[in-house]
Amino acid sequence: MSVLKEQLHQACVAYVQQRIQAATEAIEQAQQAQTDDTKSSAGDKYETGREMAQQESNRNAAQLAEANKLMVALNRISTNGNLLTAEAGSVVATDNGSFYLAVSAGILSVDGKSYFAVSAASPIGLHIKGKTAGEKFSLNGKDYNILSVE
Repeated sequence: MSVLKEQLHQACVAYVQQRIQAATEAIEQAQQAQTDDTKSSAGDKYETGREMAQQESNRNAAQLAEANKLMVALNRISTNGNLLTAEAGSVVATDNGSFYLAVSAGILSVDGKSYFAVSAASPIGLHIKGKTAGEKFSLNGKDYNILSVE
């Protein structure tokens, strides 16, 4: 098991858990606002406020569902073994940065080094997936040389 992969995986899990918590809290706040508006409003103002709270609740429910999908995807990724071909769970070093193929979680820092956590379905993830050390690809006019796949 790669310690680096485990650390990157745990950083992605923490990122997704934070998104789940934020969405859950926002749903609770929207529901509370809807309840409070019911108690204190009348007429058109009541309907408008209630509808806005419902829309906010729906938006947050969609964010929660998306975060839960990310957690499911993370749970499917193995941090064991060294792979020669880039796939979900791989750490890929290029001459233009290092990438962790998992979920799109932005820049993660481990032991003072930055890694871009990207989904295998993202544009760069699609270019990296299936590649091995020594291969090259271009994206948005930028050339990438794959130095290693772990």
